[in-house]
Parts: sequence; C-alpha cells; structure tokens
Amino acid sequence: TGAAVVGGTTTVIDFANQEIGKSMTDSVRDYRANKIDGITCCDYSLHTVIFESKDEIINEIEKLPEIGISTCKLFMAYKGHPQHCDDDTVLKALQKSVGAGVTVMTHCENADMIDTLQKECLANGMTEPYGHAVSRPPVVEVEATERAISLAKLAKAPLYVAHVTAKGAMEAIRDAYADGYPIFGETCTHYLTFTTDNLAKPNFEGAKYVCSPALRSQEHLDALWGAVKKGYLNAISSDHCGFNWKDNKHQGKDNFVNIPNGAPGMGDRMNVIWTYGVETGKISRQKYVELCCTNPAKINGIYPQKGVVAPGSDADIVIFDPEYEGVFTNADSLQGVDYSTYEGMKQKGRPDKVFLRGELVADCGKYVGRSGTGQFVSAKPFGLCYE
Repeated sequence: TGAAVVGGTTTVIDFANQEIGKSMTDSVRDYRANKIDGITCCDYSLHTVIFESKDEIINEIEKLPEIGISTCKLFMAYKGHPQHCDDDTVLKALQKSVGAGVTVMTHCENADMIDTLQKECLANGMTEPYGHAVSRPPVVEVEATERAISLAKLAKAPLYVAHVTAKGAMEAIRDAYADGYPIFGETCTHYLTFTTDNLAKPNFEGAKYVCSPALRSQEHLDALWGAVKKGYLNAISSDHCGFNWKDNKHQGKDNFVNIPNGAPGMGDRMNVIWTYGVETGKISRQKYVELCCTNPAKINGIYPQKGVVAPGSDADIVIFDPEYEGVFTNADSLQGVDYSTYEGMKQKGRPDKVFLRGELVADCGKYVGRSGTGQFVSAKPFGLCYE
C-alpha cells in the first residue's frame, strides 16, 4: 500500500475471498483483522469474491451493504477450481444483487474453451508462456462477456465486467449500454501497454506477463484506448496481483498452465496512464482523472467521500508534476515483488505530493506517511451501475 500512495492512489479496493467453509461475512471480518487493519498505508475498501457456489453463500449478497461492501466478484474462468462459477450461480447472484444495490462484477472467460485449448497446447509440446495467449484467444473472453450480459438482462440487474482486454468484449458492453442496459466495464494498465509479443520474450521472461484474461494484439490494445476515451469502458484499474518471478512464476517453467496468473501494477497505474495516455494525446487530463479516480470511486460506492475534491469529501489530493522524467524500475518500487512489468520503460510525470485525508503521505516519489494509518471506507449500495 506504500506503493499505491507513492503512485498517487490514496484508496485501494482489495478482494476479500470467501474462504471455503466460511461465510462471506466471516471471511471479510477475518481478512480485515488478520491482513489489513492497522497495517495499510492508504485507505481501503473491499470487494467480496464467491468461492463456493452454494445458495447460502449467494444469499449473503443481500446483506453485504451491512458490512460496508457493495461489490461482489464472480469468476466464470478456472474450470475445476473453487472460484469457478457456472451460469446458474452467476444468474442467482445477479438476481440477489438487484434489490440490495450490490454490483456484481464478472471475470469473463469461457472455462471449458480454455481447458480444451490448454490440453491441446500441451499435447503439441507448447509449454512456454506464449501458450497462455494461444489457449486464451479473444473469443474465449468475448463469448463469456456476451453470456454474462445475457444473464444480467434476464435478471434485470446491472453488471460490471472486470479487466476487459478484447475488442469484441468491449463492443458487447458498449452495445448493451447503448441499448439502455446498465452494463459497464473497465480495462487495466497492462492491457493498454503490452501485447502478446511480451509473452514471447526469451529466457522465461514472458512469464512476467501471464495474467488473465491474456494480453492481446496491437489491434485490441488500440481499440481499448479508443474505448476509454469515448466512455465505452469507464475505468482503468491495476488489477494488481504481485507474484514473485523467481519463485512463484517459475512454478510453470515447464508448463505454462502452472504459471500463477497476475501482474504487479498498483504503484505504476497512475504514472503509466499519464505517460502513455495523456502525454501521447490518447486521453485528456480531465479524462485521466475520470478514469483513474472519479469513476472507480462511483463504481465501488465510495463517492463522494473519495474520487472528488469537494466540501465534505476526504482531503485526498495529488499534486502532479507533469515535467518529471525518469524510468520505471523495480529498484524504486514499494510493491514488494522481485520484478516490474514496466522495467526500463520511460516515464513522464509523477505525483509530486500526495495527501491522504489532508496529511502528506508521499513527497517526490518517497513515502513519508505513517504506516498503519489507513482506514476502512464503507461502501454504499446502488453505485454507478444503477445510474
């Protein structure tokens, strides 16, 4: 969380996974008590994640606002894993969410397609990280996104599609919204920066870019920039998932299926989007604030406490220096992992000073706050997805 603050993010929204055999409520309380409270450098809110497709778990969605949570994520990917949710679970979750004002978020990938393609890749001797992209082509994401949208329409519920990477998935979200449905989506820093070429890097370097959904070709990357500029996708998240390359990623050295999916980026998000979005003319400064700050706060039910500078809001203020020039490097990072996906890339601009609730917490790229002072931000139901 120190990396988040130095990078200009004052509030992190983390995932509190439902633990097998526990309720979502108990899982959240245990996660807060054991992993967050009294530790964080920034403020935080939480999403829940369903890990057991049982009615008693799904029924809890209605009570999430009572513990300050208004978002719940379901994974349509990962066949055979506890977090995989079938259509029945997704539909029931959407139905429960409507009256409670909880926003259901979906990870949209067709689990059966991926399972079949992974087996085919391995049978053909494709074990390197690039096999991750081959086994997760755009159609895998597009099909699942269209299916999730159909389920949301049936349930008459809003839907938020997380980490969109494929042009076709973006277009499905765009078209549903244009037809009057409360269907929204986001993309992530790395999907606006890297392509499948990164997965082909030699000496297992490609493993650093194994995340799900997979990286796409330049065509998709360009389409995503157009989508965030025009509002077809309304937020840019980090989807930070920090595995070490040396130990964790190398678990899949001989089989790409075993490479942990995820990339670090919490501390880089704001700087990467400024450097490769604002400075290149892809988005305006105003759109930058909207995508990286205001909309995420609205989507997650913490606006106007967060996401805006206004009377009555928290005094979270970033003073940005657009003239700064440097290089992204893990040597300067507080993300706590042994690599940076952006290593060696040029950086233009950075937060000069960061204030959290009026207190200076970062100055010239250094954390100067008091660790453990982060506070839980209770999310309100009926966020942006219900407008």
